Amino acid sequence: MARTKDPAAQERISQAVWEVLGERGPQGLTLRAVAAQAGCTTGLVLHRFPDKRSLLLHARDLLHERTAARTVALEEAADSSAAALRTVLHHALSLTDVARQESRVWLGYLAAALDDDVLAARHRAGHTVFVERTRRLVGAIRPELSTTDVVSTATILVSYVEGANALSTADDERYDAAAQLAGLDRLLSVLGLDGVTAP
Repeated sequence: MARTKDPAAQERISQAVWEVLGERGPQGLTLRAVAAQAGCTTGLVLHRFPDKRSLLLHARDLLHERTAARTVALEEAADSSAAALRTVLHHALSLTDVARQESRVWLGYLAAALDDDVLAARHRAGHTVFVERTRRLVGAIRPELSTTDVVSTATILVSYVEGANALSTADDERYDAAAQLAGLDRLLSVLGLDGVTAP
């Protein structure tokens, strides 16, 4: 049992879960695949993750941990609500290799959650943080909007980001970084969220 408390082994297994889900999808995420990726025995993986659901939940928690702290820092560093909204959404898109891997993990997890209420509940909990942040920033930029309009506007933005991420995992030429950013900038402008005051 002492081996499972080895921080280096724990980190290797954790990283292996992330890599296998991102590279092979939920169908390829098995205890054996994680063990092979981590360079350890299946038994060692089993000490921490008793089944596939626990592997998937861990991957979702990792995704939340990796993105949440970064998003908070980006918002705090911004000099206006409009700048904060753009940079938060910008960094939620699949613009880099790291972000593309995050999108693949997110999409793989979501696919597995389609018929698993436990996985779906964990997804909703993590996703709510992103949705609520977007709503709050929209409301700060456009205080004249009703609550209903703030919610629907945030829904448009979140749907664009998540849709672009999903599409780019299978077609990263059509939905490359330039295309994703151009779409985001256009959307922010149309919705009056780009911080530009009309003459």
